[in-house]
Amino acid sequence: MVAHSAANSIEPHHVAMLTPPQMAQAAEDALFAKATYPPHKSFLLGLTAGAYIALGFIFYITSQVGADAMPWGIAKVLGGFVFATGLALVVLTGADLFTSSTMTLTARASGRISTPQLLSNWVVVYVANFLGALTMVALVFFGGSWHNAKGGWGAVVLNTANMKVHHTWSEAFCLGILCNLMVCLAVWAAYGGRSTTDKVMAVTMPIALFVASGFEHCVANMFMVPLGILIKDEAGADFWTSTGLDKAKFANVTWTNFIEHNLIPVTLGNIVGGGIMIGVLYWTIFQFPKRRADAN
Repeated sequence: MVAHSAANSIEPHHVAMLTPPQMAQAAEDALFAKATYPPHKSFLLGLTAGAYIALGFIFYITSQVGADAMPWGIAKVLGGFVFATGLALVVLTGADLFTSSTMTLTARASGRISTPQLLSNWVVVYVANFLGALTMVALVFFGGSWHNAKGGWGAVVLNTANMKVHHTWSEAFCLGILCNLMVCLAVWAAYGGRSTTDKVMAVTMPIALFVASGFEHCVANMFMVPLGILIKDEAGADFWTSTGLDKAKFANVTWTNFIEHNLIPVTLGNIVGGGIMIGVLYWTIFQFPKRRADAN
């Protein structure tokens, strides 16, 4: 998210936490700043966000190699906690992540930006996130990380990608809503913190919840599924032999299935879950009454 915040002008620095109304104002101010960045700045910050979320998924993959020996829930919670590294990096560095950018609907609701400005920002950030994620796909694939643990690392990628393309459209949409409820709650809460520790703590638990529960994040999937496709298409016979996987079971891990059955419904669900159910909801609770009172 954007590092800019009006929080310091709202409350003295020594106060540890903003109140919910102050948090709503700080969030709207930061999201307004994000939506009005020059396109090249949004693009570059979007590249970094796509890469940082990919790094979180890389950490997740590593944590799941050999995790079959652990209770399922414990393994998934572990994966969720390490994945939170990605969003922590986004928040702390001011990167632009599409899922949290959906909350620029707050600035639109207040009339501070136009609909074309909102949509233009979304498109630039979304494309940049995708390119940032694909950059990490290339680095991981050509770096050979998927061969780690006798191919076990790549096997986690394939199994995860395969699961993601087997959701029905409605399942993917609903999982996208649930995911961005958590992501945007995490980012919203981080606006209330004043220190690095505050912000990291604010994002960790909600992100661990969404990952451990199998919710769907469009930008994270921009890394995981393309990497799975690349491994499935390019891995040699030695990989399939060492992992004991049957290549035929991953026939549905394709670009067409990824886009039609995962990326599109998950993206739409993310917009609803974050932009409307968090951004617009809290704007309605805290900002709308204040603006109506000011108008009177």
